[in-house]
Amino acid sequence: MNDGRTNALNGAEAMVRMLDAFEVRHLFGLCGDTTLPFYDALYRLDHGINHILTRDERHAAYMADAYARVTGRVGVCEGPSGGGATYILPGLIEANESSVPVLAITTDVAVSSAGRYPLTELRQDELFRPLTKWNSVIDLPSRVPGVVRSAFRAMTTGRPGAAHIGFPFDVQLGDVAEDDIWAQPEFATYPAWRSGPDPAAVESAIEMLLNANNPLVICGGGVILSGAEAALQHLAERLNIIVATTVSGQGSLSDNHPNCLGVVGSNGGTLPTRQVVEGADLIVFVGCRAGSVTTERWRFPAVGAKIVHIDSDPMVISANYRTDVALVSDIKLALEAINRALDDTGTTVTERGGHLQVAAAKADKFAPFLKLAASDDRPIKPERVVAELNRVLPDDAIVVADPGTPCPYFSAYYDVPIAGRHFISNRAHGALGYSLAAAIGAQIGRPDAKVVSVMGDGSFGFSVGELETITRLGLPITCIVFSNAVYGWIKAGQKSGFDERYFSVDFSRSDHAAIAAAFGVKSWRVEDPGDLARIFAEAIEHGGPTLVDVISQPLQDTQAPVSEWVA
Repeated sequence: MNDGRTNALNGAEAMVRMLDAFEVRHLFGLCGDTTLPFYDALYRLDHGINHILTRDERHAAYMADAYARVTGRVGVCEGPSGGGATYILPGLIEANESSVPVLAITTDVAVSSAGRYPLTELRQDELFRPLTKWNSVIDLPSRVPGVVRSAFRAMTTGRPGAAHIGFPFDVQLGDVAEDDIWAQPEFATYPAWRSGPDPAAVESAIEMLLNANNPLVICGGGVILSGAEAALQHLAERLNIIVATTVSGQGSLSDNHPNCLGVVGSNGGTLPTRQVVEGADLIVFVGCRAGSVTTERWRFPAVGAKIVHIDSDPMVISANYRTDVALVSDIKLALEAINRALDDTGTTVTERGGHLQVAAAKADKFAPFLKLAASDDRPIKPERVVAELNRVLPDDAIVVADPGTPCPYFSAYYDVPIAGRHFISNRAHGALGYSLAAAIGAQIGRPDAKVVSVMGDGSFGFSVGELETITRLGLPITCIVFSNAVYGWIKAGQKSGFDERYFSVDFSRSDHAAIAAAFGVKSWRVEDPGDLARIFAEAIEHGGPTLVDVISQPLQDTQAPVSEWVA
């Protein structure tokens, strides 16, 4: 119903109808004065959208990000003008740089008020322009449907990314023709309108793969974003190629697969995995930007190595390495094209020892980890936490890890037994406080999965308010806090690179279990490593939200898999 209008909607109603037309089923956000017409339309109209009220706009964007990652659909968040627009921006930047399609709708002061110093006025178009793939502030009600269609098309085609729509108050109240409400259904999911590779480049890539003695594939997040896991596994098996991943690429191939080396690079990589990179005579970057972390500041592989690079964004290719063969293509289409060409010739490779190299490297990598994981020392070692979770979590669990202690440890040692999106970490900009909110988005997007949020106590302080959201929604998320009362990543850097000149990195210890209990979360505090297995099992089996506060070894005192500290 629309209050008696038969051939016109107001702008707010048109926005709701457009989101519904694109099959948006969850909208994460927070109310504000400039949002009142939009919320009123959400209240009055019949639609399939479930609004998730968050405790701040930044976390609304993080929820939409993880939701998009686990569903393959566009994540949508919203917030009010002024502070709402500035708060939502960090999550949008993270999604955009991670090639995740997230739409942020921020309402705004009236167009007619612009330049007259209304409360919360800012130039939203200028704020969001350099940090999103696509951005527009709607200046006329009649433009609402077309702007929404443009946003969805931009987010889901080519390299996926984030979009922003500014939605002024008076635009929400003006008339929009009802017959302009339609959507292109392909743009509800991503990647849309895939483009395939040049056949000549496919043949050149195959020639290089067959002529290499020790080829290595390094997969970034693009493999999972494209849904190319099966095609990757088929290629790895038929040519017996070693497959490594970035942090974002975890799950491109099952960690249990004999050809899967695991994470390489400065965050989560280890000396044995680095040695495999050094020994490769051909590197195939797949959906990977070959940035500073993956390559340990462009040292491994060394400049001069033979390179095949596959990516949907041509600007990524050759940005850091001279490329011998470039395949500008959707990842899935590129790998499938290579497999088809190999099918035509019946080519397989059996003589390579890829799986043997992987087995040896993993044995060397995990030997010191397993020794530390068996330690009964207090404070509890991070290795013990990861090992106990490996034993108790179901295969299809989703782990969302914050930066700090969780990221390197879970990147290096957490077992992802099923290919696909089962591990999430915000690797584009690495802001603290991502994990808790992203776990909410992941749980809503994949309600049958066990979702675990792993964070340090620094991140806990950034995001604690969303514990109320978890309890209000009754989400069975398990939160694990590494409690060591320090911004550990920075202190470890001060230890390794600045002669232990520690400055302003330590803070008071909080009782995170008690705080969580005050929000209605069933919680435990663990100081004895012998209690971890039992308590983790209880927390995971519990039907509602849970939190385990682990009194853990400070990161600067650990043997974390971070190359710059080891060196």
